Amino acid sequence: MKAAPEAQKRLLDLAELDAVIDRLAHRRRTLPELAEIDERSKQYARLVTQVIEAETEAGDLAREQSKAESDVDAVRTRADRDQKRLDSGAVTSPRDLSGLQSEIASLQKRQGDLEEVVLEIMERREAADTKVTDLVAQRDEVAAGLAASEGRRDAALTDIDKEAAEVQGRRGAVAGEIPADLLALYGKLKDQYGVGAAMLHGGRCQGCKVALSIAEMNRIKGAPHDEVLRCEECRRILVRTTESGL
Repeated sequence: MKAAPEAQKRLLDLAELDAVIDRLAHRRRTLPELAEIDERSKQYARLVTQVIEAETEAGDLAREQSKAESDVDAVRTRADRDQKRLDSGAVTSPRDLSGLQSEIASLQKRQGDLEEVVLEIMERREAADTKVTDLVAQRDEVAAGLAASEGRRDAALTDIDKEAAEVQGRRGAVAGEIPADLLALYGKLKDQYGVGAAMLHGGRCQGCKVALSIAEMNRIKGAPHDEVLRCEECRRILVRTTESGL
């Protein structure tokens, strides 16, 4: 392939711009905020689940407490009714009096047992409500941190994309000065090796950093200036400049 020396030298400018674009793309993929967002998203999802489970437990205990309190009220109402009958003097039969007194005592014991159940449920419910409050606070804190990380990510991406667009614009201008066949070869080599062209500097390829042999240097010295050369080691386009040591 033949190409004017100046067109070949423009490949070095293109490679430099492509290196900047690649660095920006790498930076975009590896923003520290992305790892933060991933971790905090997982934390948030776990806490959302835990809050739902804790709220469900607290709700179940609230219903259990309400039922237990209703049972206490029912027993207390029945005991009060029996006590009023006893106090009214309407029951005169010793046998009936003994039965009523026995029932009142049984109801009072039942009431006491149920009140103990209510107290135990209230303690469990208080612990459950505290757990809900703590988990909600943790969830909201993680959500705030997640939003902050997303904000930093968006700001960083905006800066990166702005810079990348500016570099892409410059790249387009440089690419427009390079013959189509040379540009196509450069693009193919860049896809294969990451870098499509490298300078020959001081007898060394700057792409693979390998020093060329004397025989190879002599071959290059004898090659026409418009001949497109390739590094024998890394196969990139080898661009000659005044710093090539020829």
